[in-house]
Amino acid sequence: MEEPFISEGVSGVLHRPERPTGEALVLTHGAGSNANSPLLVRLSRGFADAGYLTLRFDLPFRRERAKGPPVPAHAARDREGIARAIESMARLAGGRVFAGGHSYGGRQTAMLAAERPDLPAGLLLLSYPLQPPGKPERKRTGFFPEIRTPALFVHGTRDPFGSVEELRAAIALIPARTDLLAVEGAAHDLRRAADLMADILTRFRAVTTGCYPEG
Repeated sequence: MEEPFISEGVSGVLHRPERPTGEALVLTHGAGSNANSPLLVRLSRGFADAGYLTLRFDLPFRRERAKGPPVPAHAARDREGIARAIESMARLAGGRVFAGGHSYGGRQTAMLAAERPDLPAGLLLLSYPLQPPGKPERKRTGFFPEIRTPALFVHGTRDPFGSVEELRAAIALIPARTDLLAVEGAAHDLRRAADLMADILTRFRAVTTGCYPEG
C-alpha cells in the first residue's frame, strides 16, 4: 500500500509492506529529480514487497522549489532532512532503519552516516557521484574513511561520474562491510537497475547482516 507521508518536515510517499519485517528503508533522489523518480518508485515497491517499510522522500532543497539543483552551501540542511526521515521511520517500524539515495541524495546520505553513525543501519548508494565528469582529480571521497556503516553501491558501467573500477578503488577506503553491484550498460540514471531487484535485495541483505549466501 502506498500513501502520502508528511511528518516533521519530511514529505514523500510511504510504501507499507503486506508482510512487514520490522525493518525500514528511506530513499531519496538526485540533484535534478524528486521522490517520484521512476528509479525510486520501482525500488521502493521492490523493497516493500520484500517486507521493508519504505519511504521515498524529497530533500529539503526540493521541498523549497520544484526545479533546479541543490545549493552546496545548504547541503547540511539536506543531510538534516535525511536524519529526520530516518528518525520518523524508526518510530514507525520499530526495527533497523536503512538509508539510501541516488547520486546527490546518496552522497548526502553517506556523509550523514559518517557524521552520525548511530542513525542508518546500512546504506544503499545508487550511482554514487565519485567525481565530476571528466575531472578524476576531484574525488568526493574525503569522508569515506569515517564511514562505519555497511554499504551496497549500485553503479552503471557507463556512468560518467566515475567508472566501476574507480569506484571499487575508492570503496576500499571504507572500513565497514561494502559491496558493489555493477549494472552492465547502465548510465548515471541507472534505468536498468530496478530490473535487478532480486540481486539488489540479496546483496543488500548480505552486506547489512554479514551473512552471505553460499556459492
